[in-house]
Amino acid sequence: MRTHDLHDGWRLRADGASVPDRLRGLEVPVAIPGTSHTALLDAGLIPDPYVGTNEQDLVWMHRADWRFTLDLDEPPAGPSERVDLVFEGIDTVATVRLGAQVLGHTRNMHRSHRFDVGALIGHERDLVVDVSSALTYAEAERARLGARPSAYAHPLNMVRKMACSFGWDWGPDLQTAGLWRGVRMERWRGARLAGVRPLVGVRPDGVPYVRVHVDVERSGLEAPVALTVRARVAGVEREVTISPEASSAVVEVAAPDAALWWPVGHGEQPLHPLEVDLTDGGSALDSWRRRIGFRTVEIDATPDADGTPWTLRVNGRPVFVKGANWIPDDHLLTRITRDRLTRRLDQALGANLNLLRVWGGGIYESHDFYELCDERGLLVWQDFALACSAYPEEEPLAAEFEAEARENVARLTPHPSLVVWNGGNENIWGYLDWGWREALGDATWGYGYATELFPRVLAEVDPTRPYSWNSPSSPGAALTDRHPNDPDHGTHHQWQVWNRIDYRAYASEIPRFCSEFGFQGPPTWATLERAVTPADGIRSKTDPVFLAHQKADGGNEKLDRGLLPHLGIPAEFADWHWATQLNQARAVSFAIEHYRSWWPRTAGAIVWQLNDCWPVTSWATVDGDERRKPLWYALRHAFADRMITVVDRDGHRALALVNDTDAPWSGALRVTRETFAGQVRAESGEDVAVAARSVQLVTLPPEVRTAGDERAEAIVARLGSERAVALFVEDVEAALHGDPVDVSVAPSTEGYEVTVRARSLARDVTLLVDRLDPEAVVDDALVTLPAGDSVTFRVRTRVVLEGAALAAAPVLRTANDLLEHDPVMAGSA
Repeated sequence: MRTHDLHDGWRLRADGASVPDRLRGLEVPVAIPGTSHTALLDAGLIPDPYVGTNEQDLVWMHRADWRFTLDLDEPPAGPSERVDLVFEGIDTVATVRLGAQVLGHTRNMHRSHRFDVGALIGHERDLVVDVSSALTYAEAERARLGARPSAYAHPLNMVRKMACSFGWDWGPDLQTAGLWRGVRMERWRGARLAGVRPLVGVRPDGVPYVRVHVDVERSGLEAPVALTVRARVAGVEREVTISPEASSAVVEVAAPDAALWWPVGHGEQPLHPLEVDLTDGGSALDSWRRRIGFRTVEIDATPDADGTPWTLRVNGRPVFVKGANWIPDDHLLTRITRDRLTRRLDQALGANLNLLRVWGGGIYESHDFYELCDERGLLVWQDFALACSAYPEEEPLAAEFEAEARENVARLTPHPSLVVWNGGNENIWGYLDWGWREALGDATWGYGYATELFPRVLAEVDPTRPYSWNSPSSPGAALTDRHPNDPDHGTHHQWQVWNRIDYRAYASEIPRFCSEFGFQGPPTWATLERAVTPADGIRSKTDPVFLAHQKADGGNEKLDRGLLPHLGIPAEFADWHWATQLNQARAVSFAIEHYRSWWPRTAGAIVWQLNDCWPVTSWATVDGDERRKPLWYALRHAFADRMITVVDRDGHRALALVNDTDAPWSGALRVTRETFAGQVRAESGEDVAVAARSVQLVTLPPEVRTAGDERAEAIVARLGSERAVALFVEDVEAALHGDPVDVSVAPSTEGYEVTVRARSLARDVTLLVDRLDPEAVVDDALVTLPAGDSVTFRVRTRVVLEGAALAAAPVLRTANDLLEHDPVMAGSA
C-alpha cells in the first residue's frame, strides 16, 4: 500500500446570510487538519475568541456554511489499482465532491469516511467539501423528530458533533466546522488490512497472549486469492491463511516472555511492538504496527453488606482509582498537539493521578493521547460520546451511533491504558430526575444505546474490557429497580456540593465509587491578565469580561456561598481570587481524603476536572493556559501514596493512615494538641504498621481530640515525613495570626529558593509565582506549617525576580492573611 497526506493547498470560503460582508466570497488558505476558526484566525480575519468578549462577536459563525477546496494533482489509477480518498474526521455535516461527482454525505464528526475514487482520479482535480451549519441541521432534525430534553438550549443531541461544541458550563459556544482530522490518499492492489484488533489476555497458566482479529477488504479489481496474515510480538511469530472466500481471520500469539503491564504506582508499563503483515503468498500487500501491553481488567461488582461495589481490578489486583475527568484540551481541537498532550498527562502524573475519564461530551481522543497514557501507566475510562441529553434512537442517528461505536471500539483495542467503556454521562440520571420522563412521553431518548447497542458492539468487537451503562449508574439495575445515583451502588456523582450545600457534606455519604465531584475556582492570575482583562482596567468579579468567562449558572454566587463559612468573602478582588482558588482546593481535597479513608468500601474518586479548553472560571485543576491552579497541588497531596488525614468516626476525631504502596508503612506516630504558637497542651504516640494497600484508623485519646481553646488550638499528627494539621473551628472563626511567617529568598540554579518558617500556625502557605513571571512554576503549595516548622519552595524561572516580591503578598499567600478582611461581598480592586 502507498499512502500520502493531503494536508497542503486547501482553501476555505464562508457562505450564508450570517457571514459579514467583509468576508463573504473571500478565500483563505487553511492548514489541514483545520477548521473555520483556525483558518480565519491564521489569516487575521477574526479576533481570538478566547480573549475578552470576542466569543460573542463570532456568533455569526454558527449559521455559516463553509467550502473547503483542493486542486488535487494525482496520477490516474494504475492497472488493478484501488485508490481511496480517506477523511479521518469531518466536522460535521458535509457533502464531498470530486469534480461533478458526489462522493458522499457526512453527518458525524466522530467517525472516518472512505471513498473509492479510482475511476475519477487523474481526470477530476476539483476536490470540494461543503460543510453546512451543524446548528441549522440539528434544528431541522429536532423539527422532524420532535424535541428531546437536554441540559442546554442548542439541539446538540440531534447531530453527532462534539456536544461541548455548542457551549457548556465551562466552555465557549463556537461550533467549529471543517476537516478536523487528517485527509489522505491510499493506493493499493489485491487487498488491504481494513481492521486489526489485538485483544490481550492471560491464560490460566499465567502466559500472556494476544488474539489478533484481522479484517481484510479486497479491491474487487482482481480475482480473489488466498491471503496470509502474519503476526509477531515479544519474539513469537504466528500466521494464518484467509481463503479466497473469506474476509477475516484470528491469529493467536502466546508470549511467555512478556511481562505484564501495570497502572502507575503498581508496577512497570512494558509495551511490545505488534507487527501484522498481509501478503498474497509472495507479495507484501499491507502492514500494521502498534505497541500493545499485556494485562487483564475487570470491575468487581459483587454485592456485599454495604451495597454494590465498583472496584477496578488490573491483573487481578484491586486498584484505588485516583482520577480526574478529561475534556478536550483546546476547544479548537486541531491545535491539540502531541507535545501539548504530553505536558498535560505529565501534569496528571505529577498530581498523583492514575486514571483519566474521557468524558462523553467531548471526543474520542487521538492515538497520541492513548499512546502517551500507555507509556505512563495512566488508566483511561472512555465514555461513548453522549452527555446530559436525551438522544433520539431513530435514523439516521441510530446508524451513526453504531458506526462510530464500532469504529472507535476497534480503533482503541491496542491500548492497555483503556480499561473501561461507559455508555454516556448523566443521561439515565437525567431521564429519572430532571423532568425528562414527563417531557418525553413515549419518545426514544437513548436508553437503547446504553443498554443494548453499546453492549452488543463491545461483545462483538472487544469483549475484553468492562462496560458500565452510564455514569452514574447502579450495576445491573433497571430504571425501576434502583436509582442510578445511589451512593451505595456502583458509580456516583456528587453535585449537591457546589450547587446547593457546603463541602463538609461530602463526609455525610460513603459512595462505592465517586466518578464526578468538584468545586469551582478562577484561573491563575497570569491567565486572567492575558485573556480576561476588563476594558477599564478595574478588576471585579462583576465585570462583564470576567462574567463572559464564568459559564456556570449562578457561578459567582456559588463561589461566595462556598467561601462564607470557611474563609469569609474578601472585599478586594485580588484577595477574593486567592480565597476562591484556596476554597476550591480545600473542598476537593476534603472529599478525596474522606473517600480514601474508606478504602476498600470506596474504591475510587474521579475529580471534575483535570483541564480547561480555554481561559475560564471552572472546576479545572490546570487552567486553559496550561498553568497549575492551587487545586493541582491539593490533588498531589490528597492523592499521595501515603497520607494522614483527620476524620470523624462515630462522633469522635480519629486519624486515617492511608498506605497505597506495596510495602508496609511503619514508624512512630506522634499526635499533639497545641496552640497556634506551638505550645503543646496534650500529646499521644504509638508505633504503627500500616499494611500495604490499606487504611488504618487510629482513635485519638480524649485529651488530644478535645480542645481547651477551640479558636486557638490545632491537632498536629506526624508519621515519618507525613504530617496532618486540623483546626477545631473554621478558619474564619479561628484566632490565626495575620502575619505568621518569616521568609528568606536565595537564588538557585533554576531560579530561586524561598524558605518559609512559621512563628505561628500558618495555613496553606502558597507562592503565586505567575504574578511575577507567567512562565514561572513552583514545586509545592498549600503547605500548612505548625509553629516552628519550615518549608523551602523551589521556584523555576528564567526571569530575574525581586526577593521582596517573592516574600510578600500578593505572591506569598496564606489563609491567615485573608482573615484580616471583613467578610463582605467582593468588589473592585
